[in-house]
Amino acid sequence: MNSQLTGTDQRHLRRALELAEGGRGRVSPNPLVGAVLVRGGEVVGEGWHAELGGPHAERAALEDCRGRGEDPAGATMYVTLEPCAHTGRQPPCAEAILEAGIARVVIASEDPSEKASGRGPGILRDGGVEVELAAGEEATAARLLNQPFRKHARTGLPLVTLKLAMSLDGRTATPPGDSPWISGEASRALVHRWRAESDAIAVGIETALADDPLLTARPEPTEPASGAPYGPNGSIRRTGARRTGAEVRQPLRVVFDRWARLPLDSRLLRTLEEAPVLVVVSSRAEAARTAALRDAGAEVLVAEGVEAALGDLGRRGVTSLFLEGGATLAAAFRAAGQLDEARVFVAPVLLGAGARRAGPLATAGGEPDRGPRAGGAGMGGVEGEPWPAPSAPPASGAGPERLSALSRSVDSVGEDALIVARFKEW
Repeated sequence: MNSQLTGTDQRHLRRALELAEGGRGRVSPNPLVGAVLVRGGEVVGEGWHAELGGPHAERAALEDCRGRGEDPAGATMYVTLEPCAHTGRQPPCAEAILEAGIARVVIASEDPSEKASGRGPGILRDGGVEVELAAGEEATAARLLNQPFRKHARTGLPLVTLKLAMSLDGRTATPPGDSPWISGEASRALVHRWRAESDAIAVGIETALADDPLLTARPEPTEPASGAPYGPNGSIRRTGARRTGAEVRQPLRVVFDRWARLPLDSRLLRTLEEAPVLVVVSSRAEAARTAALRDAGAEVLVAEGVEAALGDLGRRGVTSLFLEGGATLAAAFRAAGQLDEARVFVAPVLLGAGARRAGPLATAGGEPDRGPRAGGAGMGGVEGEPWPAPSAPPASGAGPERLSALSRSVDSVGEDALIVARFKEW
């Protein structure tokens, strides 16, 4: 049963949510979780799930409590996700809570995964622990914190986030001879951090041919800081440590390449030691081309349609897919009903008629436009066909189907405006 919490409860849950951010980009496919221990009105322990395979937040908070010379018996634990009751990379947290003699547990959100859902709270109640499930703003924040985990748990598919950059006159690529960038330096830095937080990055073959991108995550190093383990806009901090680009987990790089046209001398295939590359092709792609990609070191996935490809990624443990371009691929994901969120940078520039409205959309993401590759094709014709996606006949007289956001926000990032629209909640 959901509970209306006191102001004190809300304050400690908000702190647990802050702590959970310390695992961002480091714990997938696990969820982000933070925990706070309070006894007699005083915080006696804090913890978060910091590394995949490392202690969960509840055990980290108990360890911190004992490290402070405190006894956790009789304390209240505030945790952002229900404690687990199964053995995975770590032993069950519900067991540790019972052994520690915790008197009360306040949980911000349930765990929708089949192996967990409701089991931990049930075991705690059976063991005499008072258990409360939060409602209100903290509960909503806890659910939104783990949208990739929640979608993957419920559907087996990764959460898909589309990133776009455009000018004030709606252009998504600069004219020949102009700077390749539409968005500013701060926006490009933010995109690199988003990459580091994603399990996989995807582009279409047109973007790969036009930009010859690396698609690696190259975020700015994070300075050490005390207090919360995260900085502005969710950047991770570590007390007494500096997180450098070399320590960043690189995402899987995915190219949707229906006809296996990715050049063998592309920067993606020349940098396989930095991050793996998965090329998604159609069953109609030439066998010689797919064999050449495999020989070059890429993994080739034969899949017909967006949902089939997402299903394979989900089975690999990919919980989040960052879609960077281009227009054809974005349209295919939209047609398949597989866009969960969009992040759109709008730059305060007018690019004029010489710039394109269609074409590659990865202009905020860290790769300058390299120009068209020899042998590339335009957006029309056979080579420019959208990736196959489920379709249904429109209702008689119906216009284009509009996808409205459940929530939206607008923020300034350097000189650009960033619009974030969430279309689904899991």
